[in-house]
Amino acid sequence: MAGKHNIFHGQFYKGEDGKLTASGATKEKYLKFIQALEPNQTVEAFFEANEDNGTVPQLAKIHACIRELAKEIGEPFEDMKLEIKRQSGLCVKKEVNGEVFMVCKSFSDCSKEELALTIEAINRVGVLVGINFQ
Repeated sequence: MAGKHNIFHGQFYKGEDGKLTASGATKEKYLKFIQALEPNQTVEAFFEANEDNGTVPQLAKIHACIRELAKEIGEPFEDMKLEIKRQSGLCVKKEVNGEVFMVCKSFSDCSKEELALTIEAINRVGVLVGINFQ
C-alpha cells in the first residue's frame, strides 16, 4: 500500500521534561501531520539544532537590500527573497514521486553566521545588477 504524501516542516524546542515539544503555531500543523499518517507509514526526518541569534540589524539590512534588488530587477519581493535564500543555502529540496518540493528556513530563525552568508549572497547579486550594498 502506497502511503499518503504528507509534508511537515516546523520548529521544536527541548522542554523541561527532556522531550521535543512543538513550538507555537507548529503544534497544530504537527498534530495534523500525525493524524494524516497511515498505519506503518514511514516518516523521513532531518533535524538541525541551531541558535536563532541573528541580530535585528542583520535582518533589517537583509530585507532592505532584498527590497532594493526586487525593485531594480523588477521581480516581486517574495520571489527575490526566495532566490536569496536559495543562494544562501537556506533551502532544502526533496523529490517525491517525481515532484520537487523546496522548504526554506525563515531569516528570523537563522544564526548570525547564516545571516552573514545571506548578506554575502545579496552583495554578489548586487554586484551583478550594479548595486553596491557594502
